[in-house]
Amino acid sequence: MGRIVVGVDDSPGGRAALRFALEEARLRSVTLEAVHAWMMPLYEGVPGPFVAGLPPGPPLDDVRRELEGAARDVLDRALADAGPADGVDVRHVVVESSPARALLDAAVGADLLVVGSRGRGGFKGLLLGSVSTQCAKHAPCPVAVVKPPPDGEQPET
Repeated sequence: MGRIVVGVDDSPGGRAALRFALEEARLRSVTLEAVHAWMMPLYEGVPGPFVAGLPPGPPLDDVRRELEGAARDVLDRALADAGPADGVDVRHVVVESSPARALLDAAVGADLLVVGSRGRGGFKGLLLGSVSTQCAKHAPCPVAVVKPPPDGEQPET
């Protein structure tokens, strides 16, 4: 059985990519792997002397659990907002990694990788964000880059 991988975030491009991937998985009768990546903040590697005088924060394991839980919430909310899967086997994948690396790794052996044309960062006028550019250049399978609907327009459901 085939597999489609889609990068999921809470951006308009990410939501459009998820809707496209769901429909494509439905048409092809394949599994959909919805991937959301998260990363620990950079302060994890800062040595103690640089944070002297700051109140102690929560243990890193607690921070890691919080961030992973928030990432799962983003993925679950995006999938719920995308509408019913109607017979599509959807796998929820939350991974601690950079988004591009997580998607490229997940795309190994996939039939298709789907990403939004712009994510949460970048400049408004850019067509492709850094994640979609990295995926388009380095994916081990075909890539669909999905544009979000124009500002103010509601996506088709």
